Amino acid sequence: MADRPVERPPAPPVEGRPNPARPGSSGEAQRFRRRLRWGAVLLVLAWTVLAALITGMASGYWGTLGLPADAEHEDQPRGLIVIGAATLLAAVATTVTYRRVSGPVGDLLLAADQVTTGAYGTVDVDVRGPRELRLLTATFNEMAARLAADEEHRRRFLADITHELRNPLAVLQSEIEAQLDGVHPRDDHHLLSLLDETRRLGHLVDDLHTLALAETGRLALQQEVVALGGLVDEVVGRHEAHARQRAVALRASVAPGLPKAWADPARIRQVLDNLLANAIRHTPAGGEVVIEVSAGDGPAPGPPAAVRFRVTDAGPGFRDDQLGQVFERFKRAGDSSGSGLGLSIARDLVRAHGGTIEAGNDPTTGGASVSFTLPT
Repeated sequence: MADRPVERPPAPPVEGRPNPARPGSSGEAQRFRRRLRWGAVLLVLAWTVLAALITGMASGYWGTLGLPADAEHEDQPRGLIVIGAATLLAAVATTVTYRRVSGPVGDLLLAADQVTTGAYGTVDVDVRGPRELRLLTATFNEMAARLAADEEHRRRFLADITHELRNPLAVLQSEIEAQLDGVHPRDDHHLLSLLDETRRLGHLVDDLHTLALAETGRLALQQEVVALGGLVDEVVGRHEAHARQRAVALRASVAPGLPKAWADPARIRQVLDNLLANAIRHTPAGGEVVIEVSAGDGPAPGPPAAVRFRVTDAGPGFRDDQLGQVFERFKRAGDSSGSGLGLSIARDLVRAHGGTIEAGNDPTTGGASVSFTLPT
């Protein structure tokens, strides 16, 4: 999380000076309406003065000034009625335009003031006025709705992070206090439990850092040519001890002749680690976790276009209401002890490689099945 820039609150406004952090305040909206109103008044006055000048010329007050005279009234130029009607229409058009523009623009300014205060959920500007303003208003409402959704998501995310960090910290604190008070002896067994909690904290911090990089678009991949068979054997070897501890069989099935992939081996290990950890956690004693690696479909008779990975467990599988949300953050089964970040991180890392990922239930065992592809 250290790569994320620190957010500083805006400086408080100085007495007698506008706050630069809130350019769209209600005072600014009122000043804009006032300027627009005075502009319309001045424009109407200009049309009135122009009408008076033209009427004076047309009535012969200043003579005909060389204009063609009317047949019945030789001292009055023709077109007096046309000139007066055009002037009146111009004044009416100015007034109507002002009313059509000032209202929607003022509403947008007031809504912008609400956005600057963080009240995204209360923004709902009436879509009215000229076509361009209607389009701008609709876009503004959509932007406010997205900001409201992002803010709600951010609050839930922070609450979930706090909860996830609090659990291992509470275990560490209680265990250390128990050893200091003499309730538990200071032996290797109790020290190992403390070490497990620190590892859990470290893994959670690493997951959060990966998510932060993915969010900001700074998830850099150190890609190289990778022999996937050896990589899978390495990952499976790291999880064998955990699987034996839970009495779960762990088996890998790697198709022969797999092409090498252009990938970041550390990130692909992270994906497989998360998938295998989830699968072992949800598989009951005596069950089996299988990881299969095969060549994806490609244009025959050319080489395969992708390599497909599939991790299947013997647990209860995903519920129907979970399938559409398994890759969301902190979405997990009620009896799961995981952080709920593993599948979300796996999705981000696979997509960063240009691959695809999906989840479902195995039709044979009924357990959960997560598969992803990597382009070759």
